[in-house]
Amino acid sequence: MYFIPSVDQDEIARSGKSLGNFVEKYVSQKLYQKDTGFHVKTAIPTSYIAVVEAFGTNKADFATFNTFSYVLAKDIKKYPIEAALIIKRGRNELTYKGQIVTHVDSGVNSLSDLKNKKFAFTDPASTSGYILPAQLLKDQKIQLKDTTYAHKHDTVITMIYQGQVDAGATYYSPPEITTLADGSIKKEIKDARARVKTQYPDVEEKIKIIAFTQEIPNEPWVLRSNIYEDAQKNAQIKKYVVEAVLEFIKTDEGKRSLNELSTATGLEVANDSMYADIRNLILKSKLDLEEQLKKKK
Repeated sequence: MYFIPSVDQDEIARSGKSLGNFVEKYVSQKLYQKDTGFHVKTAIPTSYIAVVEAFGTNKADFATFNTFSYVLAKDIKKYPIEAALIIKRGRNELTYKGQIVTHVDSGVNSLSDLKNKKFAFTDPASTSGYILPAQLLKDQKIQLKDTTYAHKHDTVITMIYQGQVDAGATYYSPPEITTLADGSIKKEIKDARARVKTQYPDVEEKIKIIAFTQEIPNEPWVLRSNIYEDAQKNAQIKKYVVEAVLEFIKTDEGKRSLNELSTATGLEVANDSMYADIRNLILKSKLDLEEQLKKKK
């Protein structure tokens, strides 16, 4: 089992080991009716690209992936992998999307108003901050006057707030709705604007959303599809491993580990067809996925 080095490596190592131990015991029980016999080794390579290449050399059988890693491994490298699980976040959402935002005083109220305007994306490798919104603007035949890459989602918001650009693209997360003791409703924004609310307390009133991109599935957890030559045994192992992971995250330790591994609230069974649209969109973007992943440490 390989885990992408996305957050603190000590946390990933601890949580990955807990998951590996649970899977090892669960699958051993299913196969041999005892706690040992099926062996699981966990590892954290030094980079995202190293996780991808581990499937090319048959060193990895299971891995947490981001979407770019998945597309590079499956569609460009043609490694034998398949999506097995999908991450759930927030209120158990399986998808996310990008948003187009602008200042309330910009005079921009719809996508058509963006013609000949200054616009900020995040990074060319950002799905919600570039790939999806760029495709949306292209589909709407919107010609911008000038574009810039702010690299960070909160920087896009700041640039709009300060009037450096007319609009921009960032990630969107739905607001958190809480019912208070007196019956009133509290709404707290969770999209990119929330990242600068300490600096700009009125950002929610000053920066408005004018459009959303299409929704795409959250990141997959993948399995090598040819762990064994025997197809029946392969299917059996896949079934047991997926079952084990889903059982693990029902435990308190599993919930903590899942959050540390993928900042997620849950997992659900997945398949490659769920990612067909975003795979096609990323491939059409002509983005050098390998080069982008090499930048992720």
